Amino acid sequence: MLDKLEMFIALAKARHFGKAAEDMGITQPTLSTGIKTLEDQLGVKLVFRGSKYGGLTPEGHSALEWARRIVGDARQLKDEMRFKKNGLTGQLRVAVIPTALTWAAQLSARFSERNPRVRLTLLSRTSIEILSMIENLDVDAGITYLDNEPTGRVSTEPLYRERYMLVCSENSQFAGRESVGWKELEKERLALLTPENQNRRIINRHFQDAGATPDAWIESDSPIVLVANVEKGDWLTILAADIAAFLTHGKALRLIPLSGTTTAPSVGLVAPYREPHTPTLQALLNEARMMSDIR
Repeated sequence: MLDKLEMFIALAKARHFGKAAEDMGITQPTLSTGIKTLEDQLGVKLVFRGSKYGGLTPEGHSALEWARRIVGDARQLKDEMRFKKNGLTGQLRVAVIPTALTWAAQLSARFSERNPRVRLTLLSRTSIEILSMIENLDVDAGITYLDNEPTGRVSTEPLYRERYMLVCSENSQFAGRESVGWKELEKERLALLTPENQNRRIINRHFQDAGATPDAWIESDSPIVLVANVEKGDWLTILAADIAAFLTHGKALRLIPLSGTTTAPSVGLVAPYREPHTPTLQALLNEARMMSDIR
């Protein structure tokens, strides 16, 4: 039944039989047969379907929660047995908000030094995508904001608080300043992260609190693109301090602290709530706790 539950989870995520089959690397008839077999075994209809996928039935929504739990437990069992036989091995998949990629690199470097037989996959995603991927068992953990959007029932290890820097060229009118107020940037040509990123929504709130509206002439989901535009053109961007320092190192750019910031959102490692965690995931949580800047 386990393989059928995995098919069901994939279908609920993709909301399309063809896409779900493609994601799993199987044919669509195989997927359809698997879902029908699962329905027969459970004695209920899980999916509304006619000529195409029509959503989950009420029983399907309930079954999805059980499916995620059972598949998650089965994966944990495999990890536990592998650990007992071989120690910490396997692979961890971690989704990371774009502004925390440098912290993810620090965490992965420290973790890999202690656990050289564990492979790591790091993916850049928005905070909403990260929580969805954790729920759907697409990743083992995430690095995201802990304060603003609901994280659900997860284990958390705070890593740092996000401070904001203005990134400008050496020729900018702000280049020699010790700090810049949010209101001063209201009519400037800004390059900012796209609105689906929580960082952008936080920045928008800071402007709003200052009685100003940001004017984003360039939007991107990549901090690299934002800094490249500041370096090549007459733009300004606002980034979290750590990744701003990393991306501007050795470049003819300046970092100016933003004054008047009332809140510093916390960012941390999140993982599905389980007691106990797999040994590998627990080791990652322990490493995050040891390197945390939040006391």
